[in-house]
Amino acid sequence: MMMEYSVMLITDIPLSLLPDRMAICKLSPDADFPEWGRFGDISAFIQTHEEITVICSERFVPPDVKAERGWRVIKVQGPLDFTMVGVISSISAVLAQAKVSIFALSTYETDYFLVKEESLPAALSALEQANIIVNDPGR
Repeated sequence: MMMEYSVMLITDIPLSLLPDRMAICKLSPDADFPEWGRFGDISAFIQTHEEITVICSERFVPPDVKAERGWRVIKVQGPLDFTMVGVISSISAVLAQAKVSIFALSTYETDYFLVKEESLPAALSALEQANIIVNDPGR
């Protein structure tokens, strides 16, 4: 049985800017998942044999933790069906054309793009020029 896949125009997918500033933290692979990593608009724990990565609100990250701070989150409004193809590649291509570096995350229902706060105006402008509207509650 062949699975049917759908390609959706990225201009049909609503995006929203989440208000929290995020951090991407690196812990040793044998560390416990920290309680401070569970707070903010989103939080994620990714464990490999080499490291644990924690994505969380930067305001809760202790100062001694190795972290890249100052990320903002653009959320794809889900839920997205697993048969949809090209969502991440389409949006990331628009941002790559604008020379905006991303850190992408996916959950069961949707996708998230983290961009550095200083690149956020360029990211929002590039998406707008591509006719992709980002709901920004701060505007």
